Amino acid sequence: MKERSSKKAGILGLLAIIALLAGLGVWMFFSFQYEFGFRPQEIKRGLDLSGGVSITYEAADKANVTDQQMADALSKLQKRAEAFSTESNVYLEGSYRINVDIPGAKNAQEVLESLGSAGSIYFIYAVDANGTTNVTTDADGNYILARSLEDIIKDGDAPIDGSMIHRAEGVAIKEDTGAINNIVSLEFTSAGSGAFANATRWCSTQSGMANCLAIVYDNEVVSCPMVRSEITAGKAQVEGMDDLEEAQKLATFIRIGALPIEMMPIRSNIVGATLGSRALETSLIAGLIGFALVCLFMIIIYRLPGFAAALSLVFYMGIMVALLLLFEVTLTLPGIAGIILSVGMAVDANVIIFTRIREELATGKTVRSSIQIGFNKATSAIVDGNVTTLIAALVLYFLGSGVIKGFAITLGIGIVVSMFSGLVITRLIMKCFYDLGAKKPGLYGVAKKMHTLHVVENWVKYVVLSGAMIVVCIVMLFVNSSKIGNILNYGLDFVGGSSVQVTFEGSVPSRSEVEVLVQSAINETCSVSEVKGENAIIIKTKAFLEDEGKLNDLKQAFMDKYGVAEGSIETETISGSVSDEMKSDAVKAVIIATICMLIYIWIRFKNLAFASSAVIALVHDVLVVLGVYALFRITVDTSFIACMLTLVGYSINATIVIFDRIRENLATTSAKRDLKEVVNRSISETFTRSINTSVTTLLTVVVLIILGVESIRVFAIPLAIGLVCGTYSSICITGSLWYFFKTKVGNKKKA
Repeated sequence: MKERSSKKAGILGLLAIIALLAGLGVWMFFSFQYEFGFRPQEIKRGLDLSGGVSITYEAADKANVTDQQMADALSKLQKRAEAFSTESNVYLEGSYRINVDIPGAKNAQEVLESLGSAGSIYFIYAVDANGTTNVTTDADGNYILARSLEDIIKDGDAPIDGSMIHRAEGVAIKEDTGAINNIVSLEFTSAGSGAFANATRWCSTQSGMANCLAIVYDNEVVSCPMVRSEITAGKAQVEGMDDLEEAQKLATFIRIGALPIEMMPIRSNIVGATLGSRALETSLIAGLIGFALVCLFMIIIYRLPGFAAALSLVFYMGIMVALLLLFEVTLTLPGIAGIILSVGMAVDANVIIFTRIREELATGKTVRSSIQIGFNKATSAIVDGNVTTLIAALVLYFLGSGVIKGFAITLGIGIVVSMFSGLVITRLIMKCFYDLGAKKPGLYGVAKKMHTLHVVENWVKYVVLSGAMIVVCIVMLFVNSSKIGNILNYGLDFVGGSSVQVTFEGSVPSRSEVEVLVQSAINETCSVSEVKGENAIIIKTKAFLEDEGKLNDLKQAFMDKYGVAEGSIETETISGSVSDEMKSDAVKAVIIATICMLIYIWIRFKNLAFASSAVIALVHDVLVVLGVYALFRITVDTSFIACMLTLVGYSINATIVIFDRIRENLATTSAKRDLKEVVNRSISETFTRSINTSVTTLLTVVVLIILGVESIRVFAIPLAIGLVCGTYSSICITGSLWYFFKTKVGNKKKA
């Protein structure tokens, strides 16, 4: 009776899981096909994968604008653009233009209206002390400017501007009458508080329109309230919003601050994917093949548990896609990197669990007990590894910008889902299999006799090998500096170059054809994107054509081959789209994330030696991969940032698993036991897990290298090398470092 009840529970459990997966699949199918109002819905893709809207702004007063003002305007437009997408690209084009790329957008005019032009906010006197009227009303009673904002500012009638605002928040306030008033609550800086107090003091003593202090945003009067008394608290409210969303949107723009100069839109168009139309298609195919290979590998190596892991991974992928749709996450190449890392961690969780189960079976325990103990023992390593990486993802999200934030979003979501799928879904599936009668140890595999690796004894060999790789890295940095002028082969994203727009009279040639033409004409690589709706393409290359005199050669090549008129070829010098602020944000975020991870490891393992060893291993991995970029002169662009962040997350997770086993073995051994033996034993016990996790993660990356387009390979090749390096450092470096700190540094402190 008990066995029949157990089988019934197993059948019901499996049916529930299958129904859940089927329901998830149906929901995703209809989500992709229909949204409310029967509109197609897709995962949002970045400019590199699907294109979007590109808008070019130009300074209205080019004669008087300074480089610092342009830099400030670029920085603030970057923040504003990120309100639409964290993957937005903003960079200088020429000396007086700023280009804004909004990924995933389809309507240039709609983005233009939402993004705003001048983006300035001012508090102005409705009527000034000289009796000059600045604000009046139209036929419908709406407040409008009576004269130009430029004249108002010139006459000193705008005492407060956006730079004086410290905080802005959109809120909904319920009035005594029950009505909802949507407002923007403002808090001024110290300078703004004083200016606002002076302005309200004067207005409160006046009558008529002179008693009003108008609020002007983007040359429109959004509010013109009367001032009853001097306001010294440094706070104000903007009223008249139609709904809370409008209030919050206005508050976002105000927080960004006013642009230091007036920028006018001069060009807007819809561009194609910068990675090429085949990039996403080949990446998806490679991802599916890699995923299938991972599932096949797990089933072959781990048998029945491997099949459970495959079902769990299907669930994981379904939930990931659902959350990407639900939260409208913009997916780009760095975002894909975050997903690859989280898939690796999802597989790793299952590998850790199954390795533990096999170890328990080898001691003679029953299958039921082995499953229970295996999950219990694996939980600490899985949680510590995932939480450590999640801390890094949170820091990168809050402190990073652009592609850094996009990477952090997909990684953070992936980590949470991977922990749930590994610790909950896999466990439920395993229980169902057991209840259905899968009780033979042979179905799970039994751990073979372990051969102890003598890692610590060979630390000198590893130091020499790692030292040699790091020396090569440093030497190549100097070599590159002398030969190409930079320590690394920086791409267009970092150093800028030229943007050339070519308009054709007939059909537009293919992307690959244009790339070959540019290469033969000026001996430069380039990226090509199509301007949708026009017979035009945009070519971006690192070469500064005006400086190097290559522009004429390029123009002649297009005129000779396609009959393009010389006037149909326009060129501009562009800055790196990875701005100085984004670079500093990235460096700051990575440093703080590393410190936070160090603190977490220190607290969890109650020993600074663990944290110090992990961080040194991270530095080692970063330097080695940096050497790969330097040695082969791989282009350093935004994918470089994604590669390095993926490496850091993978390496720390692999290290945590070994440290968790060292901690466990220390707790179950006598104090007199040699620490060297503990380290060697711990590395040996986790060796299979380390190799299997590396293989499963590399499967997807290697398929990307084989099937992906060139722009994808540039990212996948160093990532694959980084994954191998991370595995090597976890196995060969971290344990020996910990042993060194415990026996050398620790003993000296005691002495």
